[in-house]
Amino acid sequence: MTSKERMLTALARGVPDRVPATVHQWQPYHLQTYLHGISDLEAFRLFGLDASLTRFPLLPLQDPRWIVETRELDAPPGERRWQVTISTPGGTLENQVGQNPITTWNITHLVKRHEDLELIERYMPVPKLDRSALQREYDLLGDDGIMRGFVWGDQGGCWQHATCLMGTVELIMEAADHPDWVMAFLETLWRKKERFIEESLDGAAYDLIETGGGAASSTVISPRYFEKFCLPFDRRMHDALHRLGHRVVYHTCGGMMPILEKIVANGCDASETLTPPSMGGDARPQELKARIGDKVALIGGLDQNSVLEVGTPEEIRRHVHAMFAAYGAGGGYIMSPSDHFFHVPPESLRAYAESARECVYA
Repeated sequence: MTSKERMLTALARGVPDRVPATVHQWQPYHLQTYLHGISDLEAFRLFGLDASLTRFPLLPLQDPRWIVETRELDAPPGERRWQVTISTPGGTLENQVGQNPITTWNITHLVKRHEDLELIERYMPVPKLDRSALQREYDLLGDDGIMRGFVWGDQGGCWQHATCLMGTVELIMEAADHPDWVMAFLETLWRKKERFIEESLDGAAYDLIETGGGAASSTVISPRYFEKFCLPFDRRMHDALHRLGHRVVYHTCGGMMPILEKIVANGCDASETLTPPSMGGDARPQELKARIGDKVALIGGLDQNSVLEVGTPEEIRRHVHAMFAAYGAGGGYIMSPSDHFFHVPPESLRAYAESARECVYA
């Protein structure tokens, strides 16, 4: 099988020749620091891993009703910080952003008052996908793997997008004190995402669309919150994507055991990232596979910090074979680190790839 065939077979809950083995969004810091600045596709080919490329090119967008300006701020050594000011006819939104060589984060958030939602609703523009640029990338990928994309927004899911705009703790508190306002917030974001799906994703060259996000993990919100504030919008989103023929993977990079059946109920085709307790999740592989492995494909499971980053080749091999035994039975599994990594040595990635190639189906 080619890598593309292998991964698509697993996504369809079928049995490929061997377990597909990939990584989740190769990070620029790792490529620059450990792999001499090669591209993510070159890195997949270097190690003989099945490529899972993420491309989300958007067309330039200029809207006179949504003017974004930035101003550099003082920052600690090794960081950047800047102020973002968005001017609209109805008022301004502001937040501060931090960045280091590894990642970017919000220091403050755009939505601070209930009144700010009106500015989001009336003026926040919805960009369009650059489908020609995406098609060029898809053609370059060829049969070496699959192309992944997103639904527009800071995160794919409506709840998860809202936490980026307001802050996770702040949104959780608002959901307790003003649930109707939070529902209106989520409905506003859904309408914009629905517009993006309709305008940009019909026929787009994607093999898999990622939705969800870590802020809906059960280590962040309760199953009751998930059912009320996530599930209805996730279901609408996945139904819309399915109508266009897209496969969907739902991303929870934290706890997921208390919400496994709710993840299935949102209509996704695959569930990731199967994060183990050593990485801050709660995945119990045999139980997880037994509960939902016959309903959705599974992606993830590897411990990138305490195994891939520091383990010996033999420790990595044992871990890879253990994950294959737990998640791979009967197919429907794509092996991957449970999320991003930044300090995994190249020899460990080579050991991972070689061990995964040993995990064949009879």
